[in-house]
Amino acid sequence: MKFGIVVFPGSNCDWDTYHAVRTVLGEDATFLWHQDTQLPHDLDCIVLPGGFSYGDYLRSGAIARFSPIMREVIRFARSGGLVLGICNGFQILCESGLLPGAFLRNRSLRFVCRTVLLRVERSDTPFTNALAPGQLLRIPIAHGEGNYYAAPETLDELRANGQIVLRYCDETGAVTDAANPNGSVDNIAALINREGNVMGIMPHPERACEALLGSTDGLAIFESLRRFCTAATSVTLQRA
Repeated sequence: MKFGIVVFPGSNCDWDTYHAVRTVLGEDATFLWHQDTQLPHDLDCIVLPGGFSYGDYLRSGAIARFSPIMREVIRFARSGGLVLGICNGFQILCESGLLPGAFLRNRSLRFVCRTVLLRVERSDTPFTNALAPGQLLRIPIAHGEGNYYAAPETLDELRANGQIVLRYCDETGAVTDAANPNGSVDNIAALINREGNVMGIMPHPERACEALLGSTDGLAIFESLRRFCTAATSVTLQRA
């Protein structure tokens, strides 16, 4: 499997993501520069990492959406390619129209950096197939604009289509307002598009891939992608 990791001016989790997929997961990975106008032909998944792309001027992800590489990422996603946006990457996915909704400042109006609990809502996606429904994950967050918002009619569609993948929860798995670190509507921590090949996640799975970091729960996100791609390759070979 081969990951492409996009590097924007201001990205600061690109190397963390590279380490997670290359060193910990043991898969191939390459960096993609924000000014690139072509993608390598052999990519299985593109990751938009966390950070502060273009300094988060205007609003988070607003300028990155217009970078040359994003034209290719959008084309890749619309042709069925897997795309994972983490934190700032999630914001960019919303700005680019690949995911619905938008991000506001945390309701505390403060930057929040701590480990949170997440409840798995769906385990039948390319990003969560190594997990179980209802499973709890410990993964850190680090953001100032992680307050996900969607209009009521959009939220109804997200629920009806099963697009909510992870929710913030407490130690018992209950989805409560007290467990919501940023004010996100419906405690949403991760979403997929209707086609199921694009996911945005506000917490940082790449920072929870080794026991030394306090949790290995984030590795399951990347392991799920590997399982999905391995299975897809197997089916292709069988048909050939």
